Parts: sequence; structure tokens; C-alpha cells
Amino acid sequence: MNLKKIAAVLAGNTVYALAVSLFILPNGLITGGTTGLALVAHAKLGISIALFVGVFNIIMFAAGAFVLGKAFALTTLISTFYYPFILGIFENLFGNMVITQDRMLATVFSGLLIGAGIGMVIRAGASTGGMDIPPLIINKKWNLSISLTMSLFDCLILLSQMIFSGMEQILYGILLVLLYTMVLDKVLMTGRNQMQVKIISKKYDQISHEIQRRMDRGTTLLASEGGHLRESSFAVLTVISGRQLSKLNELVLELDPHAFMIINQVTEVRGRGFTLHKEYK
Repeated sequence: MNLKKIAAVLAGNTVYALAVSLFILPNGLITGGTTGLALVAHAKLGISIALFVGVFNIIMFAAGAFVLGKAFALTTLISTFYYPFILGIFENLFGNMVITQDRMLATVFSGLLIGAGIGMVIRAGASTGGMDIPPLIINKKWNLSISLTMSLFDCLILLSQMIFSGMEQILYGILLVLLYTMVLDKVLMTGRNQMQVKIISKKYDQISHEIQRRMDRGTTLLASEGGHLRESSFAVLTVISGRQLSKLNELVLELDPHAFMIINQVTEVRGRGFTLHKEYK
């Protein structure tokens, strides 16, 4: 793991800890994951949240390293020890400081921060540790869906907090989990969505050349045949960003006003020009 990825993991865990210390704890909100279990332990046993998270993360780290191997252990090591450490610092630093007493506002901001924080960690190829690990172990042992088991654990943790929470708190907790899950998905997809465009035109060769020259995007010619006249030709395939779509449309219509275009949004593109550096020959 390079320095850039390590910095992303540290930043993500810091954002997560800020959400817990600034919004969840002061407003008595509940949540899932390791933090949710820590809230139960704190309410019933008086155990420090940072201490519980630290001990639980170490136990889960050991279980994950044993079952999932050393490669997993290396990517999870930073989160396992850094998150409880920074959470403890923020607890002491901010104490009982309350930014807002509006629970809905606190739920929204904590959901945004937690989703962003976890997303940064996962995008760096690491794990936040703790309750992320049991679903991974279950998936390896019994091939059950990771997202399904993770959601099930979150629901059980939220239900366990009913022993010290009111129904309204449970509803806020469900909203929080749903919100940070949606934000997490958005963060994971940010910068990866691309537009796949297929262009059918008699001027395919000229269109392909101009896309390469004027837009600096690669093209592929796909053999095609008309369904009615059975004329053989080529379709131009290219992948561009959403911002380039308008420019591509203008370019194609300029060269052939009768061109036929098929546009699809793709969630991720890998390879030369996207995840690998471009090469010009």
C-alpha cells in the first residue's frame, strides 16, 4: 500500500471518527457496525466507546487475519488501530460539545460524513475493520452475500439498542444507516461513471479519426451489418466522460447529421486511458 492510499485510509477514518464524536454521541443517535455495539456496551456497562472499539477491532482483526490471510491483514491493520485511537482523541477534545440539537440535522450530517469516510477507506483498497470482517468471513466459509449479511448485522445491532433507546431513536438510526449506505455508494462511484457511445454511420472512418484527434479519446471499430439492406459496415465504439458527451454529439452531427448514436452509462472502465496511462504511437 503506497503513501497515497495510506493517507486516504487515515483521512477516511478521521472523517468517520469526527461524525461519531460531533454528531452521534452528543445527540444520542444510534448506528450500526462496531460503533453501534460500542454504544450498547457504553449504555449498559459504562465501557468507554473508544476502548470497546479498540478491543473489538483487535479481536476481529485477529479472526480476519486467521481466516482471510495476511493480504487482508495488511489492508486492515491501519483502520484497526487508528480509528479507536483518533476517536478517543476526539472524545477528549470535543467532550460534550453540541454543534446542533436538531436530531434530523445531526442524522443527515453524520450519515454524510460516515458514508464519505468509509467510502474513502474502501476506495483505497482497505477495510474499516470491526464489523466489516464477519461478513467477509461468512462469505468465504458459506458463500453468502457480503452486503446482505452486513445489512443483517446492522439491523440486529440497531435492534439491540432498543434496550436503552426509544422508538424515535431507532427510526433515526435506520435513517442514518440508509443515508450513509447511499453516500458510500456515491463515493465509490465518483469519478468512475463513464459514457459508452456506439455510432453507426457511413462516415465511420472519419468520425473515428476526429474523435481521436479532437477529443483525445480512443475508438474501436466494430463490424456491423444493416438489418434491412444487409450492408456491411463498421460501428464506432468509444468511452467518454459525461462532460464530453455534448462535444461528441456536436462532432458527430457535424460530420454526419444522419448518424445513429447509442449512449449508455457504465459504472466503471478499466484499461489504457482510464486506469492505465495513455500511450501515443
